[in-house]
Amino acid sequence: MNLQDWIGRSEQVTDLFTATPYAALSATFDRPAERPANGTALPALWHWLYFLPLHRQSDIGADGHAKRGGFLPPVPLPRRMWAGSQFQFHAPLCIGDTVTRTSTIHDVTEKFGRTGPLVFVKVRHELRRAGEDAIALTEFHDIVYRELARPDDIAPPPKASHPNPLWRTRWTPDDVLLFRYSALTFNGHRIHYDRKYVTEVEGYPGVVVHGPMIATLLLDLLRHQMPNAELASFEFRAVRPTFDIHHFFVNGTPSADGKTIHLWAEDNEGWLTMDATAVLK
Repeated sequence: MNLQDWIGRSEQVTDLFTATPYAALSATFDRPAERPANGTALPALWHWLYFLPLHRQSDIGADGHAKRGGFLPPVPLPRRMWAGSQFQFHAPLCIGDTVTRTSTIHDVTEKFGRTGPLVFVKVRHELRRAGEDAIALTEFHDIVYRELARPDDIAPPPKASHPNPLWRTRWTPDDVLLFRYSALTFNGHRIHYDRKYVTEVEGYPGVVVHGPMIATLLLDLLRHQMPNAELASFEFRAVRPTFDIHHFFVNGTPSADGKTIHLWAEDNEGWLTMDATAVLK
């Protein structure tokens, strides 16, 4: 089986951007849970509330994701993580819009790392509003697959977080917060809610906090510090998993010209867990 054969495969999903998921995520982030009117611009990354992965229960694999194969290549490695994403914001997406997402396997790369074989899959998403040829949002999604942890594995050294953030918010990832985000994004991945599975099968010390949720919280911090800011681009890279056994922080510092915002997350010990950059229009 040649995983590179999946490069170029594509699929399309169309969804209506309704108000209730917006209000529900707002409530989850401890903001007012008001259903917005049609025409209200969606905050950046909140498009993840739509185009949900509606796989039949019989098609779900042991880890809670869909069984391997189909659109994504059938990578024969058990651990799957969201490694990072890059975004270009071309036009606003709004409540009431009907939007089509075209997803294409952009690249598949096989490597051998410190812990064994790795496979990186990059997916390109293009979002267009109904009746428009122009792309409203371009997203690249990086997925990494790896072996399960072994008892003799040596963890990579952690990286110290960045000092002196201008903005800082503390979050406590309790069971309810993680359940609500999993439910809103229809994310069945068991590492985000099944403590027995995540500790005994995948070898993590606790339930894993969703990387996309942390990325969204980084931009939530920016949105509430600079409510009139318009994003041109955003990219984030997962550095280290965050677990539900401790609190974590989201941080931000604007550049001198105010156009580039450095955003990052850190755990309770001060180790960097996510690094991100937002560029404003």
